[in-house]
Amino acid sequence: MLTHRLAACLALGLAPLAVSSVAASDNVPSAGAPVKLASAPTTLAAASAASSPAGTDWRSWRGPLDTGSVSEGNYPVKFDAEKHLWRTELPGRGCSTPIILSGKIYVTSPADGKDSLVCYHLDGHELWRTLFAAENPGKHRNGSGSNASPVTDGQAVFVYFKSGAFAAVELDGKIRWQTNLVERFGKDTLFWDHGTSPVMTERHVIMARMHKGESWLAAFDKVTGEMAWKVARNYETPVECDHGYTTPLVIRHEGKESLLVWGAEHLTIHDAADGQVVWSCGDFNPDAEKLWPAIAMPVIVGDMAIIAYGRNDRGKPLLFGIKLTGSGDVTKTAHIWKRTDIGTFVPSPAAYEGKVILVRDKGEVAAVDPKTGKSVWEGAFPKHRTNYYASPLVAGGKLYAPREDGTVFVASIKGDKFEVLSENNMGESVIGSPVPVPGTNRILIRGEKHLFCLGE
Repeated sequence: MLTHRLAACLALGLAPLAVSSVAASDNVPSAGAPVKLASAPTTLAAASAASSPAGTDWRSWRGPLDTGSVSEGNYPVKFDAEKHLWRTELPGRGCSTPIILSGKIYVTSPADGKDSLVCYHLDGHELWRTLFAAENPGKHRNGSGSNASPVTDGQAVFVYFKSGAFAAVELDGKIRWQTNLVERFGKDTLFWDHGTSPVMTERHVIMARMHKGESWLAAFDKVTGEMAWKVARNYETPVECDHGYTTPLVIRHEGKESLLVWGAEHLTIHDAADGQVVWSCGDFNPDAEKLWPAIAMPVIVGDMAIIAYGRNDRGKPLLFGIKLTGSGDVTKTAHIWKRTDIGTFVPSPAAYEGKVILVRDKGEVAAVDPKTGKSVWEGAFPKHRTNYYASPLVAGGKLYAPREDGTVFVASIKGDKFEVLSENNMGESVIGSPVPVPGTNRILIRGEKHLFCLGE
């Protein structure tokens, strides 16, 4: 199998297994030979209002339904940098969110100056790490070369880094294939650090680039890495409004597997088979405001996509309710409602019990009816000078909201009531989103220096 894939990589112009996997010692194994470590510690599944069920893997950064929520469980309320089930030191500073598959945790991180994928057991000890090319570190204070989160189909883990390294990694840490999208398609022109994560369709792993210049959406064969298709996605916008850090959503549109992409002031649906645009909606910046990149990812409830845009951090929020029906250019008919008094710039909304949950950049919180745009309830975490960058998690009726300084708030949102339950200091910056460990009532939090597992 390895020889077959090596030949396939050479034929496709992909870098064949140019990777090393290292243990926490001076013994470096041969390239592509991971070492087992024993050191201590609507989306396709649901264009619906449901939260993710308990007892499932968390295979992408917003979970099985791309809602950032799990419906059941009794998750922890009080914890901190010293009160946890375990804490393990990460090899470097990254901002991606971990994923979970079959009792193992996968997280991207710099290690020894290189991009890496690290696998941990659920007890916190490192099993292996796989190294790629030299890291291209972040330039934003809350950025890194490992902003994009991994994704898995249960057979391999797919990763992307700011350096352009793009790879499929077997579940034992060996490289299936790898390539470099920066070398192939040029550097991005984003003002800040790449944030778009890979996503998976039935056959392909998808990457998007949205910036000033040639923007595109591309599909790669999950087994070989061969590019199946690549389509341009270019729009004329005011300065920085064509910059996108969002991740596509895999949905079903008119009965077909499709991709929903938000960025460059346009929401588009593409046929997953060939990337062609089948649906498009514009008019998200009618006053041609400048410096409005797309950062918060849409969330889908039923046939409505909720789009947070504008600059909530500068007092200019916009929140849109867009109906995902029809075909072609639906700009004149798809806008169902719009709000100019509420929104979020960086944290992506979550969906829970048929409502959209917003944690705004300064800690204001709201539940919004996706059909009407009206607030069901509103609240706020204590005021502070620092912002919220991580996207919130709703787990078993509790809202988890990390602030950039490492304070993680927990609030009850059961019964359409907002109540702050705890304020927990993790002792280091938290930019990645909290992740539930399905079936265990535990929460993972990726800090600047450590990976924490929290439970009671």
